[in-house]
Amino acid sequence: MLHAKGPLLTVDVGERTATEAEIDDLLAETVGGRATATALAHERIPFDAEPFGPENRAYLSTGPLQQSQMSFTGRMNMTGLSPLTEGLVSTNAGGYLSRNFVEAGISVFEVIGESDELLAIHVTDSGVEFEEVPELEGATVPETSDYMAAHHDLGPEHCIAIGPAGENLVRFASVMTFDSRAFGRGGLGAVLGSKNVKCVTFEGDADAAPEVDVEIPNPPEMDIHREAATSDDRMRRQGTTGGTEFINDNFSLPTRYFEGYEFEDADQIGGNAVEEKKYKKGACSACAYACKLPTRDEERGVETEGPEFETVYAFGSMHGVGDIVDVMQANELCDNYGMDTISAGVTVAAYLASEDEFGNAELAQEITEKIARREGVGDTLAEGVARCHDDLGVENLTVKGMEFAAHDGRVLHGQGLSYAVANRGADHMYAGMLSLEYAGELDPEGTLGKADVLVDQENHNAFRDTGIVCAFGGDYVTEERLETLFDADYEDILEVGKRTIERERHFNNQRGLDRADDVLPYEIPDLEDAVAEYYDARGWNDDGTVPETTDAVASSETAVPSDD
Repeated sequence: MLHAKGPLLTVDVGERTATEAEIDDLLAETVGGRATATALAHERIPFDAEPFGPENRAYLSTGPLQQSQMSFTGRMNMTGLSPLTEGLVSTNAGGYLSRNFVEAGISVFEVIGESDELLAIHVTDSGVEFEEVPELEGATVPETSDYMAAHHDLGPEHCIAIGPAGENLVRFASVMTFDSRAFGRGGLGAVLGSKNVKCVTFEGDADAAPEVDVEIPNPPEMDIHREAATSDDRMRRQGTTGGTEFINDNFSLPTRYFEGYEFEDADQIGGNAVEEKKYKKGACSACAYACKLPTRDEERGVETEGPEFETVYAFGSMHGVGDIVDVMQANELCDNYGMDTISAGVTVAAYLASEDEFGNAELAQEITEKIARREGVGDTLAEGVARCHDDLGVENLTVKGMEFAAHDGRVLHGQGLSYAVANRGADHMYAGMLSLEYAGELDPEGTLGKADVLVDQENHNAFRDTGIVCAFGGDYVTEERLETLFDADYEDILEVGKRTIERERHFNNQRGLDRADDVLPYEIPDLEDAVAEYYDARGWNDDGTVPETTDAVASSETAVPSDD
C-alpha cells in the first residue's frame, strides 16, 4: 500500500535536543497522518500522563498524498493527549504547511518536554534551531506570523503558531497555520502552550522531501483535479455555510444553547450572506476546488477567512445572533487568539444562557477575548462547558468533555449515536452519519441497526485523515479512486482506519474511559442497545474496552521505535 516516507523527528524542548528515528516499518503498516501519529502516541505517551505535563507529546504528521499535486490534499494531521477530553485526539488543518513540512525531510514531528523560556522552533532539511522569543509573549497569531516574516523571511505557510489562548492554557486552544487555518478541536494549542512553544517553522529544498511512490501525473489525480476545477457545487462559492438553510429547515441547527432546533434568522448568517461578504477565492495547497471564504466588511473594518458553517452555528444561532458581520468578527477573534470556534462559541453560549443575554453579540465578543486572556469570568469559561457548567448554573451539554458540533443528534439519531461512542466526543468529523441522514440514505429516526454503517464511516474517516484527503473531497476521491491511488483493496484501506480507532480507544481505556462515557446528555431512542450493537460490530468488550489481544494493540508495540 502507498505510504508516507521519512523519519520521525523528535524535539525535546526542555533539553533543547533533536533526534531522528527511522519508522519505515511503522509507516508501511499505518500509511501516515492520523494512523501513524496515533500509533506513536499510543506507545510513547504514558497512559497516566497529564495533558499539561512534560510527558505529553504532540505530533504533526503527513500522509503520502501530501507529496502529490492532487486537489483535496493540502492538509496535515495533529495528535496528542487532549486537555479538554483527557483522551487522545487527532485534528487536521488545511492551508499550505504540508508541502513545506515534507521538504524539511520528515514524515512526523514530535515535541516533548517543557521549556523554561518561550520558544520558536525552526526545522529545516539541515537541522533544528531553538530561538527564545520572549518578545512574542501574548502575541496574536498574525503578530507571530509578522515576526517570522520580518526576522526569518518565512511566510505563514511555513508556520504553526499558538495565540494568547494557547499560552494561557485555554482547554480548547487551537494550533493555527496560515493565520486562519486551525488544528481546532481538543485543545492541542494549550498542549504547545504548556511546553512554552509559541511556534514551529518548517522549510527545506524540494529535493530533501522523502520520495513517495506517487505517480505524477496519474489518471485518478488528473481526473480529480479537473472535476474539482469545473464543479458547480454551491460549496465552491459558499464553503460549508452553503448548507445552513437546509440544515435549519431540517430542524438540526441548535439555537440559543440548545433551547431550540431551528433559528429564525438562519438566512441572515447562511451561505448567501457569507457569499455577499466574500471578496476573492481561497484555497489550500494544490486544490482546484477552492472552497475557502476570504470575507470582509469595509464599513465595520472586518477582514477574516470564513466563517465556516460550524462557526455560524457556534457564534450565530447558538447565541441568537442574526448578523453575519458579528459572526465574522467572532471568527476573526478566535483565529487571532487561537481558539476552536466550536468550543469557544458553545462555551460563550452557555454563559449567555446563564446571564439571559442571547442576541448580545458585543458581550459575546467581549467574553471571547476574556476567555483567551483568562481574565475575570473568562478564567472560568476557559475550562470549557464540562468543567464550568456548575458555576454557570446550566446543563453540561458535552460528550467526553467536548462541546457539541452542530447537526443535532436529537434529530439525527445516527449522528447522535456517533457523538456518544466517538473516542473524541461530540465531534461531527469523526464519522459521516449526518451526511447519510441528511441525504435520506439512512432514516434519521432511530439508532438500532446503524452500528455497522457507523463502524464503516469511522474507519473510512480515520483513513481519510491518514492519507490525507480533505473531508470535502468525498464525491471526487471515491472508494474506487482510493484503491487506485493507494494500490490497495478498499477493505485493506478500512483496516488501517479500524486499527487507528482501536488504538485511540485502547489508550483512552487505560485512562479510565469505558461504557459509562459513551452516553449523551439528552435522550434518543434505544441508545443503550445501539451502543451494545456498536461494541459487537467492533468486537469490543461489553464494557466498551478493547480486548488486549487486538492486533492493532500488539502490532504498535513492535513497530514503534523506542525513545530510550
